[in-house]
Amino acid sequence: MIGNSIFARTEADKISRLPALLRRISTTIRANFWLQTLFIVVLAIAIFGPFINLMMWSVTESWYFPHSLPNAWGLRYWHEVFSPYSDVSGSLMTSVGIAVAATIFALIISIPAGYALSHTSMPYRLPLMLLFLLPQAFPNLTVYMNIAKMFYQIGLNGTVVGVVLVHTVHGLMYSIWITVAAFSAQDPLMARAARNLGAGPIRTFFMITLPMAAPGIMASGIFVFLESLDEFTGTFFVGAPEVNTLPLLLYTASMEGNYQISSITALILLVPSIVFMIIIQKFMRPDTLAKLGK
Repeated sequence: MIGNSIFARTEADKISRLPALLRRISTTIRANFWLQTLFIVVLAIAIFGPFINLMMWSVTESWYFPHSLPNAWGLRYWHEVFSPYSDVSGSLMTSVGIAVAATIFALIISIPAGYALSHTSMPYRLPLMLLFLLPQAFPNLTVYMNIAKMFYQIGLNGTVVGVVLVHTVHGLMYSIWITVAAFSAQDPLMARAARNLGAGPIRTFFMITLPMAAPGIMASGIFVFLESLDEFTGTFFVGAPEVNTLPLLLYTASMEGNYQISSITALILLVPSIVFMIIIQKFMRPDTLAKLGK
């Protein structure tokens, strides 16, 4: 009887404390909810705030202090950007042409180099891979100033060829490392089976190895293309003023206070980045990314 009464009192105490416990849990959940909501709002402002500002400036015809919103809205500057007399269309074609050429040259170098460096038995493999990181190991301003001086001495400064060479070297870091990961992620038994069936090394490479690495190679080419399309510092020191690309046009418009033209130019540069990054998410599998440091 005594044991039953003690058990009953214990259960009664637990039941009496249950509302207070539920209130504490509810308070904690509400506090966490508001903290999470605040974090999401701050993150959304940090990510989408600049984009919203660009969108507003792109359709603004006049905006003066102290007004918090534009005084006049319109598409006049969009018509100016895409008019036949605008510099944007020519700069866009120049940027795309340089990016395509840099991508092609980078892939021509990175495909055989990536295949060779994907073999762990290759001598001096790690130092060679680190060699392609050197352009990123130093401040870009110092590197491009010295490159501009060298190119001026050999007549490449202010030429499209010089800009393509700079963009190619700059993009080799992405193309080499991603290509190495693409070749390293393959199952070596596939190539070994092809060799056992009588295929030579060249036929095995082009029929088995290269098609299997194609998604990673395509992703590396997209990275090089986007990096070249957005490159400013190297183009400014090596190509300006003869070679005018979209990033240079954006810089010039911003320095002149023409925020409408600079915002529209930034939005034009943003479109291929978003499209290609969606494509990269499809091609870059987790097992390929896991091979980047190996």
